[in-house]
Amino acid sequence: LMQDFPNIPQSLLAALQGKGYSDLTPVQKAVLDEGLRGKDLLVSAQTGSGKTVGFGLTIAHDLLDKDGRFGRPAAPLAVIIAPTRDLALQVRREFDWLFEQAGIVTASTVGGMDIRTERRALERGAHVVVATPGRLRDHAARGAIDLSDIRAVVLDEADEMLDMGFAEDLEYILDQVPQTRRTQMFSATVPRGITKLAQTYQKEDAHRLKIGSTEAQHADISYSALNVAPSDMEKAIINLLCFHAAQTAIVFANTRAMVARLTAKFSNRGFKVVSLSGELSQAERSNAMQALRDGRAHVCVATDVAARGIDLPGLELVIHADLPSNAETLLHRSGRTGRAGRKGQSILIVPGRHRSKAERLLKTAKLN
Repeated sequence: LMQDFPNIPQSLLAALQGKGYSDLTPVQKAVLDEGLRGKDLLVSAQTGSGKTVGFGLTIAHDLLDKDGRFGRPAAPLAVIIAPTRDLALQVRREFDWLFEQAGIVTASTVGGMDIRTERRALERGAHVVVATPGRLRDHAARGAIDLSDIRAVVLDEADEMLDMGFAEDLEYILDQVPQTRRTQMFSATVPRGITKLAQTYQKEDAHRLKIGSTEAQHADISYSALNVAPSDMEKAIINLLCFHAAQTAIVFANTRAMVARLTAKFSNRGFKVVSLSGELSQAERSNAMQALRDGRAHVCVATDVAARGIDLPGLELVIHADLPSNAETLLHRSGRTGRAGRKGQSILIVPGRHRSKAERLLKTAKLN
């Protein structure tokens, strides 16, 4: 790594090597191009492409001193904005290990957490704040966060944030930070709203990067569709879980009732299972995610909405207990596996009467 990327600060190189990195992903290499140093970026890259480490490496030069270290924490130097609490906290964890030897202090401001605890952390000082848009705007409007020293802003999954109705919050925040800051936007797709945001808030010499495509993202995922009798659906899923014995598997259902039913069934069969659905408190949700990360649970049953913004690095198997409503959802669900060069399986459970719908979905998604 040191020979190939001499411009990465030593403290970060040590962290990458400690994590077992022997090379960088395409998105990480692209954003580190020497010609882009200091420039605003609009990057279209899929989730799971290693972009969190990518934008960490690019803003390092804006934040660290000449020895590759942070000074004393005070008003934040960078703010990373993500669509959901889970994604924001995941970005914070990545920054904590990547910049650990540089002496980073991070803070988070995310909906669903105690606002007073967040305010105390901000008062103590932090180098990087990771946030969801609504809560960050809240702190800014109350004068609880000082944005006057911000050198870098990153919008992660920007298209998702616009879809979720956060455009006004993002504009408010971008109007508050210094004009001299560097702005990076990462987005799986670049709809008109993102282009407009980039034109308004990025510098004129901003650079657009398109890395990979949806097809490339899914190249490490093998798809299969299994025709089963409706009465055999649950048994089929249990057989698949046993057969694949995946370290982590996620089973998607379309309703909370189906999530509850499948969770109970799997638990009765001895699977270590957690569920994610809309009615969970933030603490329950965090516990479920932690159980999956540290191997206390191997199966997660979830609805699409509840699974929004989660990233499970070791996810090997996605099972669609209920067919997704459209091809985009099929790709989005499946794209949680087969990441960063690892292989993944995506399996559709197709009751006889839904065969033509499944064929339509696969055809629209250009999948064999």
